[in-house]
Amino acid sequence: MDLFEYAGQQSLKTDAPLAVRMRPRTLDEVVGQQDIVGKDKLLYRAISADRLRSLIFYGPPGTGKTTLAKVIANTTSAVFRQINATSAGKKEMEEVVDAAKSARGMYGKKTILFVDEIHRFNKAQQDYLLPFVEEGTLILIGATTENPYFEVNGALLSRSVIFELKPLSKEDILTLIRRAMEDEERGMAAWNARMDDDAAEFLADMAEGDARAALNAVELAVLTTKPGTDGVIRITLEVASECIRKRVLRYDRVGDNHYDTISAFIKSMRGSDPDAAVYYLARMLQAGEDIRFIARRIMICASEDVGNADPQAIVVATSAAQAVERIGMPESQLILAQAALYVATAPKSNSATMAIFDAMESVRTDHATIPPYLQDAHYGGAQKMGRGIGYEYAHDFPKHFSKQRYLPEELGDKKFYTPSENGYEKQIAAYLRWLHEDEE
Repeated sequence: MDLFEYAGQQSLKTDAPLAVRMRPRTLDEVVGQQDIVGKDKLLYRAISADRLRSLIFYGPPGTGKTTLAKVIANTTSAVFRQINATSAGKKEMEEVVDAAKSARGMYGKKTILFVDEIHRFNKAQQDYLLPFVEEGTLILIGATTENPYFEVNGALLSRSVIFELKPLSKEDILTLIRRAMEDEERGMAAWNARMDDDAAEFLADMAEGDARAALNAVELAVLTTKPGTDGVIRITLEVASECIRKRVLRYDRVGDNHYDTISAFIKSMRGSDPDAAVYYLARMLQAGEDIRFIARRIMICASEDVGNADPQAIVVATSAAQAVERIGMPESQLILAQAALYVATAPKSNSATMAIFDAMESVRTDHATIPPYLQDAHYGGAQKMGRGIGYEYAHDFPKHFSKQRYLPEELGDKKFYTPSENGYEKQIAAYLRWLHEDEE
């Protein structure tokens, strides 16, 4: 380390954001995630004994992924190197590997490579690291907000232990806020600042488990508030509310939160819970989800889960999809809410869904031919070939119904569609029974 690099690091200790300055230095300072770093847990024991193998930390922002990597850096006797996947190139990775080989060969030291946002590495970059992880030249620690099973090379995953970090509890966030306010060396105590309890409670609640968001709000509040006549900077609820005006939503339109939220939305409509459906709709709208995507999911649910129990559901959903295309936000939230609530409160049936699934399976496995009397008789020579001969026109019969067989003979008496007893399908079932009552 040269003089300029040392000076830069010393400057960071005071100039870095509060969330960076307050990062735990030891395992005992870590707040939250006790299910993986508690004293009797595997990760705690591995870090304490300096017996690490490759790890992947996966979880939402502000839950401690980088923090745990820094704690490991402070604890381990191994050489610790850090790169960010958004900016690191092949040259930087080669330098890390060369240095790791030297450290291992000359001093018998292991090298831990921490890759922040590892999901940003492309396949070729991940493949480059694989042999060095496999042979033990590098111990890899990756941090990602994306599901590693989708974003990280399967070979790397098989050589790593995956730890999923959960959003911190409100109590954990409160602990971090109070620690930051009371710490004179790294926190805000040197500013002679005091925070009211209701202000701390508000910030902890609005942060939604994101420690970084909470500490950023604390720092902003202290640095932008003038001292009172007594020289004390007092952070009231009003001040706190100005520093974090909008609840932090853990939502990524291409990540797990996107899929989890839309899944909860669909399952709530299917489960006939209008309150839950409109809540998850609001979460998606608040996070800026594509309204056309939401409308498509409502249409699918209207057909898949409501079906003919209420044939109007698909009409309402389709009309809503057309309307949001023409109107846009913010008014489209009203249209989407109406459609989602209609589908959620409609009677449910998946009979049509199961009918097409069963029919598709039959088409794949059964080799059936269309009965000749159902075949087209209009083209030249068709009737000479027996096409269309013997077809019974349904309207010529009582009830406008012919008992003629329509399914291929090879399928026997196979049934694909069985109407439920819900909603309008109850009428459909009764109508079908009425048509066939003479056959019984």
